[in-house]
Amino acid sequence: PACGGRRLRPEALAVRFRGRGIAELSALPVARLARWLAGLRLSGREAAIGSAVVEEIRARLAFLERVGLGYLSLDRAAPTLSGGEAQRIRLAAQLGSGLRGVCYVLDEPTIGLHPRDNARLLDTLGALRARGNTVLVVEHDEETIRRAEHVIDLGPGAGARGGRVVAQGTVAEIQRAPESVTGRMLADPPRHPLPGLARRPPPPAEEWLVVEGARLHNLRGIDVRIPLGRLVCVTGVSGSGKSTLVHGVLHASLARLLGRGRRRGPVGCEAVRGHERLGRVLEVDQSPIGRTPRSCPATYVGLFDEVRRLYAATTEARLRGWKPGRFSFNVAGGRCEACEGQGVRTLEMSFLPDVKVPCEVCGGSRYAPETLEVRWNGRSIADVLAMSVDEAVALFAAHPRIRHPLELLRDVGLGYLTLGQPSPTLSGGEAQRIKLVAELARVPPEAPDPRARRRAKPTLYLLDEPTVGLHMADVEKLVRVLHRLVDAGHTVVVIEHNLDVIAEADWILDLGPEGGERGGRIVAEGPPERVARRWRGSHTARALRDFLATRARR
Repeated sequence: PACGGRRLRPEALAVRFRGRGIAELSALPVARLARWLAGLRLSGREAAIGSAVVEEIRARLAFLERVGLGYLSLDRAAPTLSGGEAQRIRLAAQLGSGLRGVCYVLDEPTIGLHPRDNARLLDTLGALRARGNTVLVVEHDEETIRRAEHVIDLGPGAGARGGRVVAQGTVAEIQRAPESVTGRMLADPPRHPLPGLARRPPPPAEEWLVVEGARLHNLRGIDVRIPLGRLVCVTGVSGSGKSTLVHGVLHASLARLLGRGRRRGPVGCEAVRGHERLGRVLEVDQSPIGRTPRSCPATYVGLFDEVRRLYAATTEARLRGWKPGRFSFNVAGGRCEACEGQGVRTLEMSFLPDVKVPCEVCGGSRYAPETLEVRWNGRSIADVLAMSVDEAVALFAAHPRIRHPLELLRDVGLGYLTLGQPSPTLSGGEAQRIKLVAELARVPPEAPDPRARRRAKPTLYLLDEPTVGLHMADVEKLVRVLHRLVDAGHTVVVIEHNLDVIAEADWILDLGPEGGERGGRIVAEGPPERVARRWRGSHTARALRDFLATRARR
């Protein structure tokens, strides 16, 4: 309260230059501060003192704009930055250093970037290389791969089926490599719409979710219409207001309106209409599915309950009077008590980070020796947890309640995971796809009864860039999974920059036209073909028009 959130003492805040204090200038977005400095004219004593400083500030602001961060304010707190924004800030700092002979290593720098900003970033990386530096990029983005001078492709699969260099060289050489999945995707990219996925027409007028007067952060009092029972992509350049609309307004408002709490009004908008048709809203984010080794994919999607019942039904288990609980590693009885079913022991290292080592009693199996004596198809329950999803699909082919979630895991590109892989070792993208599988597993493998679908109100799913960390081949699998949710009667709203996903949407909401204070408006909406054909002033429409010109199915 003393400084009003401006962080400085009154004496520092009292110093003004051209009528502005340092806190006021720091609160400006990069692009606006750059324009203010461009119009600044110094003379006499001011020029002698500040001309070199002003030129340095102008150069550093230009670097931030070149990497697509012109919408950020200079006083933005570091913890509120996304991983991609933080990485690009560090990249902008390196642009200003003028170093040569440096090897830069970047891990997916295109995360969170609109196709327009993606081209700017690649030009920036090219400038670093032109100075005599080496730029090594871990990336799935197709445009980045095509711009590379040398590509190293690992595979041929994931997990235990990967770990080899299957191809390296120019893009043309990668395309000719028979083992390279990346090469096949580059040589013959998918055409849209994908086979078997037809575009759904807009629903009747009463089947729309309408947000009126959204004004949170940089949103300009916009009215937003979202078709229910459709796959909807929210697009726009970085900072255009996508996350504010989806998370700050839509999710927050529906959580109140559909929840059982006392606070029932909308958040960040004047009203929300049409929510009566929804049963719940669920944000499928990339947070961990569990924070201890006790959680794993098998337990999260619910299939391990069926596996435990299967082992409890064996002759050996029935003779010993064991129930399914005996085969749980989360309760006392059948688990290894030395590690309490975690399979690992934590060693405290005083001044160093703790170290986890396999339990010396159970060898990492999680179970007591007596429990492991029970076999089904020649395998103990620990053997099942050590299996990959692909192996388990074949093993449990005759058990639909186990096979169904396993096939879903395989369909989202997670066939390489082991069933008992500890949750803390999963990436954010893997955790998000496992959450999608848990939701899909609610729908029975056979066609759902339409009458039952009407009785149970559908869910609105919200996803924020689910393609992060996904290979081009896995993006297609993810798109099909999202459409399966829609086929089950649900609505899926996705914040996305990936054109392969945007081209498969039933409806697009494009925010912009720019980021920050120049964003917050709807600049295009409709099916992909209509957005690409009719709208002007939309960066997404231009990128989508060029994309569909070469990728549309004829």
